[in-house]
Amino acid sequence: MARLLHGGLLSLVRAFMVAALALFAIVVPAEAQQGFDRPGGDYIRFTVQSADPAVCAARCDRDGRCRAWTFSYPNTAAIGGANAATCWLKHQVTQPKENRCCVSGVKGGGLGENRPGPLETSIDRSGGDYKNFDIQNPPSAEACKKACEDDNRCRAWTYARSGYVGSAARCYLKEKITRPVRKPCCVSGVVR
Repeated sequence: MARLLHGGLLSLVRAFMVAALALFAIVVPAEAQQGFDRPGGDYIRFTVQSADPAVCAARCDRDGRCRAWTFSYPNTAAIGGANAATCWLKHQVTQPKENRCCVSGVKGGGLGENRPGPLETSIDRSGGDYKNFDIQNPPSAEACKKACEDDNRCRAWTYARSGYVGSAARCYLKEKITRPVRKPCCVSGVVR
């Protein structure tokens, strides 16, 4: 009798765990992937005037055909000779491939970005600048962060992607820590 009771209790616990995992999978959608492209499966592409990847994610959510999307930052993908921010909507979920050009996601996943942390994606820290310069070969937020770490005066930094404040990517070193503001142009961080 005890063995039968124990077996029934174990089955009940297993059923509860499976149900909890299924509920978690439904409630917590996959977030967008910063620094990834999803090549293939495109059925439409368009320029995003605001250059904000959230526009691309929202458009996919509203389109019945869309299963996944990729947003490319300005100066990373040419359309008709112009280097504009671009959104590709996809009729299938393709495998993500690492590429700094882009942010990708699946329908309903939203635009969960990495914040806070050493790299604050889509964050601008306006003000407090004492130095700024172009970043090249290759332009990256990590290079701007390193420039700040190597300068004892620098407390925080902001990296502006190319195409947002000029044709080249730009690094702003700051002598004070300012309030973070969400802007798709930038990646920021605090080092001291």
